[in-house]
Amino acid sequence: MACLAAASTTLISSKPSSFSARRPSSPIIAALPRTVTIPGGLSKQFFKSSRLPCSDAPSRSARSRRNLVSRASSEAPLVGNTSPDFEAEAVFDQEFINVKLSDYIGKKYVILFFYPLDFTFVCPTEITAFSDRYAEFEKLNTEILGVSVDSVFSHLAWVQTDRKSGGLGDLKYPLISDITKSISKSYGVLIPDQGIALRGLFIIDKEGVIQHSTINNLAIGRSVDETLRTLQALQYVQENPDEVCPAGWKPGEKSMKPDPKLSKEYFAAI
Repeated sequence: MACLAAASTTLISSKPSSFSARRPSSPIIAALPRTVTIPGGLSKQFFKSSRLPCSDAPSRSARSRRNLVSRASSEAPLVGNTSPDFEAEAVFDQEFINVKLSDYIGKKYVILFFYPLDFTFVCPTEITAFSDRYAEFEKLNTEILGVSVDSVFSHLAWVQTDRKSGGLGDLKYPLISDITKSISKSYGVLIPDQGIALRGLFIIDKEGVIQHSTINNLAIGRSVDETLRTLQALQYVQENPDEVCPAGWKPGEKSMKPDPKLSKEYFAAI
């Protein structure tokens, strides 16, 4: 959500004039050219209708289906490379704070996830789910950061709204304001003509390297369980560099040796 080395980070700011970079900068890494088709999602105001060519002879349901196409181009994948740095305003504990991603380097893993907009529908289910499971990530020395293109004032109002009314209530991690859309763009999740982010999620290790990413369409929520499992697998292989984790691996289960002969031990046991 790939093996080029990056020697430094790039500082992205939602308030470009408010600070200066503390680390050497390098070009921002984005994603390879691609086209993403996204079904109708948040609300009517965020989507434009488009029709399929008549020559395709689509069904009536296909002709009436709304589509949104997002195009992004870049030079290299994010996974395996240094995460684009940023500094931005955020809301935490009902206060405005500044968050700088590179402050976590050498200290913590980071779950960085983007969501489209405040006061919507799928978004609060994801945001509160991560907050309710925060202690499990904390035990793994991991911080969670949520990001959208909304202002800190919108974030604050949403946090101050009760969950039963579609709000968030108090959260155990910061919500970052990407009001300039620079962070979403640098992580390859911005839908340019809509000005909102896809549901991107990135796991960043303590060295600041992106080790995992996943991007969902607007209508599809993410799994806290799978995020936690992937984080656990990442930490295991970093602590045991001569081993790899097979599909669905969970702590306590058998891992695998990445060797033609030694891997047979795993396959013989399953």
